[in-house]
Amino acid sequence: MSATTTNDWQAWIGREETRRDQVEPAAVTRWLATLDRAAPADGSVPQAYHWCLCLPDAPTATLGADGHPVRADSDDSFLPPIPLPRRMWAASKVEFLAPLRPGQSVQRNSRVASITEKQGGTGKLVFAEVAHETLGDGALCVRETQSIVFREPAPAGAPPAPPPPGTASFDPSAWDAHRALVPAEALLFRYSALTFNSHRIHYDLPYATQEEGYRGLVVHGPLTATLLLDLAQRHFGDNAVRRFDFRGTSPAICGESLHLVLRGAGDAVELGAFAADGRQVMAATAAA
Repeated sequence: MSATTTNDWQAWIGREETRRDQVEPAAVTRWLATLDRAAPADGSVPQAYHWCLCLPDAPTATLGADGHPVRADSDDSFLPPIPLPRRMWAASKVEFLAPLRPGQSVQRNSRVASITEKQGGTGKLVFAEVAHETLGDGALCVRETQSIVFREPAPAGAPPAPPPPGTASFDPSAWDAHRALVPAEALLFRYSALTFNSHRIHYDLPYATQEEGYRGLVVHGPLTATLLLDLAQRHFGDNAVRRFDFRGTSPAICGESLHLVLRGAGDAVELGAFAADGRQVMAATAAA
């Protein structure tokens, strides 16, 4: 890591950005098809669709080796040029205040809330907290704080990581709702297209294994979170979740079994995503 530290990035704290979009009915239809689900009976858009709106639109020529836009050393950039190449959306705290509806005009107001440097087990880490407010036709619909972590590169020539040891094969008997699926390449491809995500760990197997050190294509963190919200909506009903907090704990890998589970009710709903060996992929809580 270069000599720059969080002290050099204080000018970015409080920086704001506004993006505008529209809830296109055809795009919502494609999102529903990707998740194999029907539209809500009241004509609203299911929760989690806001992650497909107001997306970065960097030209292809400005993308780096990983498929992410290169972070320029410019006073005009929204986030500072953090000199750590591996970027991951690690967690979010989401409040759903009103459902989005097809045809609405959307505005997302974003603000850099904090930037923190830490030392982790795999090296230096930088956490950026970004606060978002998503409005539909001028009314606040979603409030969210995202935690983005920047990490050092994988060691050169390191073999792909083996599956972390799980405590046991996954047992869903302690949960109120359970859905098992195997994320396939088509699901990852469609979600990348819907979110305009060109990060190569989701579609380029040689890059994911040889450059980033994963043992396969990586399932998007927000896709796993979307699948957990979908489970909650199947259990409680459409747009019933008022609060949803999630934290990624381990990568979910394409082609490997993924168990989505839920238990509890009211303000004490617990959700989780687990690998077949019992290893937790994502932890989440909700209020419904």
